[in-house]
Amino acid sequence: MLQGVLSRLGDMGNLTPRYTGPRCLLERQAVGGCDACYTTCPHEAIAVGMLGNSITVLPDLCTGCGLCVQVCPSGALEYDLQGPLQAVSDQRSSVTGRPQEDATLTCSQSGAGGPQLPCLGRVTPALVAASGVWDLPLHLIHGDCAACPVGAPDVPERLSRVVDEAQRLRKSTGQPARVTVRPATEGDKGRDVQMSRRGAFASLFRAGKQQLVQAIPDQPLPFVDWSVPAERTPEEWRWRERTLKPAPPEDAGVYWPAPLVDDKCINCPVCANVCPTSAITRELQPEGGVQLLLNLSACTGCMACVHSCPPDAMHPQEEWLPAAFRAPILLRESEGML
Repeated sequence: MLQGVLSRLGDMGNLTPRYTGPRCLLERQAVGGCDACYTTCPHEAIAVGMLGNSITVLPDLCTGCGLCVQVCPSGALEYDLQGPLQAVSDQRSSVTGRPQEDATLTCSQSGAGGPQLPCLGRVTPALVAASGVWDLPLHLIHGDCAACPVGAPDVPERLSRVVDEAQRLRKSTGQPARVTVRPATEGDKGRDVQMSRRGAFASLFRAGKQQLVQAIPDQPLPFVDWSVPAERTPEEWRWRERTLKPAPPEDAGVYWPAPLVDDKCINCPVCANVCPTSAITRELQPEGGVQLLLNLSACTGCMACVHSCPPDAMHPQEEWLPAAFRAPILLRESEGML
C-alpha cells in the first residue's frame, strides 16, 4: 500500500521563488547592478522595474525551473531548501533501514522514478555539498533538456558548474561529494522513493497533504524579517556553512569568496551600503574612529562591495581559515580624532 502511495505523482507545489528586495543588487544600487535573473530566465518571467520594485517574478510565465535562483549572486531569489535536502537525506540506508547504494534527484520531465523537482535548475551548491556530508552518491537525472518546456537546453552544463562550486567548498573537509549528472535511462523508470515508514510519515506531515508523492513538497517561504540580522543571510549560504563537515583542519583553506580591504580605503560607507546581507558593517567608535567588520558566514561573495568601492580599495579573497567563521573579521580600523 505504501509503495502505491509513494509512486503517485502530485502537485509540484509553489513555482514562484521568493524575492527579498533588500538583498537585490539593483535595490542596493551597487555599481554595475545585476541582471543575472532577467537574462537567465528562459521564459521571460522576470521583469526589471524602477528602484523599489526592481524585480518582479511573473507567476503566469514562471515554470519554477529555479535557474534564476541558481544564478542570483546575493540570495535575493530563493526556494525552500528543506524539501530537496530531506528528499536526499531520506534515501540514506540509516533512514530507510535497507541497503541503499545511492540517492537520486530527477526532473519532472525525465520519466525517471524517485524524488522529483520541477527542473534540476533548482539544485544548488548547498544541496550537492550536503550529499557529501552524508557520503551518499547522488545521481542528478535529467530528461531531454533541449526540448524541455520547464527549464533550458543548457541545464546539464549549469549543473556541472553547480557541482564544481560545491566541490570547491567540500575540498577543505577532505570528503568530496560523489555526484553524477546524467540523462535518464530506461532503467530509471523503475526507481521509487526509498524511505522508512517513519520517514514517510514525517514527509507526509511536512507536506501537509493527505498523500505522499514523488514530487518533493515545496512550501512558500515566509517574508524575511529584516529587523532580525540572522534572517538577512540567505538559506543557501546558511546551509553551505553547515555542510563544512567533517570539520576542516584549522590550517586548511575554506573556499568562501569574500572581500579584503587595503590602505586605499577612505572610510566611506559605500561597501556597507551596497552589501545585500549586511555582512559588512561600519561601526563608529567613541573616539571618532571607524571599524569595518565582515561577518564571513553572511557573505554571499557577490562582490558588490568590490565593484562599488570608490577608491578601488577592496579585492576578493577566495579562501579563509576556519577560525574566520567564528568571529567578525576586522577589515579596517581608522584612528579617531581624539
